[in-house]
Amino acid sequence: MTATTLWSTHSADAARAWDTAAAVLDPEVPVLTIDDLGILREVTVTDDGVHVVVTPTYSGCPAMDAIRQDVVRALSDAGFGPVTVQLALSPAWTTDWISDAGKAALERFGIAPPTGHAAVTGPVRVAMAVKCPHCQSLETREISRFGSTSCKALYECGSCGEPFDYFKAF
Repeated sequence: MTATTLWSTHSADAARAWDTAAAVLDPEVPVLTIDDLGILREVTVTDDGVHVVVTPTYSGCPAMDAIRQDVVRALSDAGFGPVTVQLALSPAWTTDWISDAGKAALERFGIAPPTGHAAVTGPVRVAMAVKCPHCQSLETREISRFGSTSCKALYECGSCGEPFDYFKAF
């Protein structure tokens, strides 16, 4: 097998491996894939197996064990192996990495997506309100800084009365 053929084979395998890993759902927000969430950083296919790099949303994220297991299972079921999953804490994950499709999925699921950008240069924008994902009203208030997970805050809408999670920007 020539180097060109080997590279070509690994290229196709790498694309298939990426697509397989990218389809794994986040266990805490099952409407988002780990690709849409922006935590899937790298998928490398070699003769020795598949190596995946994932960045947790924060260093103590309890979902990482489940995500690791789901990635290994998905790639193994697709015929890849052995599979290793590495956690990379640097660069730190930011909500800026959530795809537009992911933000839309959050809103459809009833979670207000993060607004603004995590990386700030110059004046800091102050968010005046979080838009309700149910009725689009800006008449909302924070009930608790922590919602169903540490990444989210719990809000209530004054217009429709519905509680909802807000995916905090960080």
